[in-house]
Amino acid sequence: MPTSTSTAASSGPAAPTRILLADDHALVRRGVRLILDGEPDLTVVAEAGDGAEAIEMARAEQPDLVILDIAMPRLTGLQAARELSRVMPGLRILMLTMYDNEQYFFEALKAGAAGYVLKSVADRDLVEACRAAMRDEPFLYPGAVTALIRNFLDRAKDGEGLPARAITEREEEILKLVAEGHSSKEIADLLVISVKTVERHRANLLQKLGLRDRLELTRYAIRAGLIEP
Repeated sequence: MPTSTSTAASSGPAAPTRILLADDHALVRRGVRLILDGEPDLTVVAEAGDGAEAIEMARAEQPDLVILDIAMPRLTGLQAARELSRVMPGLRILMLTMYDNEQYFFEALKAGAAGYVLKSVADRDLVEACRAAMRDEPFLYPGAVTALIRNFLDRAKDGEGLPARAITEREEEILKLVAEGHSSKEIADLLVISVKTVERHRANLLQKLGLRDRLELTRYAIRAGLIEP
């Protein structure tokens, strides 16, 4: 009696995970792409050189997964992650960064990232992080797990919740652009707001952060990982 083969014929191999890779260094993108494209279940379908381009490319390409560097021009990976989480809630996001830093790690989780991978061990961890993200499982490097547990225990002991952001997301956008050397007019054009609104946000930043001028704003932006020194 012949057996039916229709089920086997219809269940072929799953399509590979489509990935958008965003990093402002072309050499880094090339190396990461070699790692990912070497796996049968992963494929890089688009690349971006900064956070703003990553958002544009994600909307155009509709990838399954976005891998974002943290320190990028125009918009950081964290800023891009927040926006992508809002406009494409089903999109999986990974942060790939050189920063072994608790602040960035927690900001990444709050921004909607499913994982946090260090560039220094990308060849070891990135493929598994991609697969974990597609299974809706978090991926954290061992040091991040320790930080997460320590932070939770400390806050539980003190009866605290998560800390509030020092500045708003719009203020962060303007701080980054100011630190990159853009004029108020250029910032207004980029963000489609008035020059007066830019100046008001900048004044609020100076007051909130206890700073005096553009130079001190730039130093703060470097310390906060918004721009590279």
